[in-house]
Amino acid sequence: MTTVVRRPTGRNACCEVLRDDQSMDVLRPQIIRIGNRCYRKNPSLNRNVEEEEEEYEISHDTEDRGWNDEICDLNTQVVETENGYEIRLDLPSAFFKHIIGRKGETKRRLETETKTQIRIPKAGVEGEIVIVGHDRKGVVSAKTRIDLLVDSARQKEPFTHFLSIPFNQNDMKDKFEEFKSDVLRLCDGDRGIDGTIFQKPEKLHLTIGTLVLLNQNEIQKAIDVLQECKEDLIIPILKRERLVPRLQGLEYMNDDPGAVDVLYAKIQDGDVAERLQILADRLVDRFSSTGLMMQEFSHVKLHITVMNSLMRKDPTALPEAKDQRQRNNRDRRERESFDATFLMKKLGQYDFGDHEVTQIHLSQRHGLGSNGYYGCAGSVSVT
Repeated sequence: MTTVVRRPTGRNACCEVLRDDQSMDVLRPQIIRIGNRCYRKNPSLNRNVEEEEEEYEISHDTEDRGWNDEICDLNTQVVETENGYEIRLDLPSAFFKHIIGRKGETKRRLETETKTQIRIPKAGVEGEIVIVGHDRKGVVSAKTRIDLLVDSARQKEPFTHFLSIPFNQNDMKDKFEEFKSDVLRLCDGDRGIDGTIFQKPEKLHLTIGTLVLLNQNEIQKAIDVLQECKEDLIIPILKRERLVPRLQGLEYMNDDPGAVDVLYAKIQDGDVAERLQILADRLVDRFSSTGLMMQEFSHVKLHITVMNSLMRKDPTALPEAKDQRQRNNRDRRERESFDATFLMKKLGQYDFGDHEVTQIHLSQRHGLGSNGYYGCAGSVSVT
């Protein structure tokens, strides 16, 4: 049945609509006129999900379909060849399985939708992924889609490195040891508080952000970016002035002082803290733009962890790093909190003193340096 609806001209004008009620287009629904007002009538939505999945197929009749809106990487290096166009991607082999998919389904779908061929090294073999095709748009689209797959897969990988500011100078280590002794003396018997949950003084640090670096090329890329930040960010922000924040006061990550997972020393507010905040945020922005770091929050939380219940089982634990293992609910149930109620009452304003920031490290999560700090893949001075 076909319905014709006419609407008046002028202020409430609407064009004439011709619609088949049995095959109504949801983007152009039936219009009903009541008085001087026009109303849109939306059809009821009855979907057969299984039927939709069975009927879905890719059309090859329309030129450029499926990639016109995906050409977003202006820096992509596309090489023109005798047979069309080519892009080479240097990616860690750990990501190959995500691009291939189950029984090769993802790779075939990418090739079909972008009209390209994607050549991937054999399993366990490092090498370049090569995308070739007759149409430049299709080749770039395939590259863009692979980038999205890699970004998604990288977020699920446990982090391997992190940007850190060491706070392990001798005077800071001495103050920390005094703090530890005071806690164990005053809070003896409080639930969960013992020597195993304290940070090692040699590893005291502020974490700026975490990275997933899965081969030497990615590690070198991160080192290069950090070196570039010296001239581009560190010098312009700090203007070669000393950065000496004051560490005073304690806070905990959760809302209940009786069930604390992480206790950290705060950086006191002021001009120094403001410059440090700007520097940390800009570093995260820069590294996030490379795809090696995921930016989870608008600002870096400036803090130095002093006690962490995860350290009972994993001395390398970083509370700031929310990798897939730490997100797992089972692991969270196994994590034993501690009661910091009395600790906060007695030592909540503990003063660790002033400590100068001298370096920014690209630290290895499971590495160990000669000074007891995390292994250093690269570093820059801030002075």
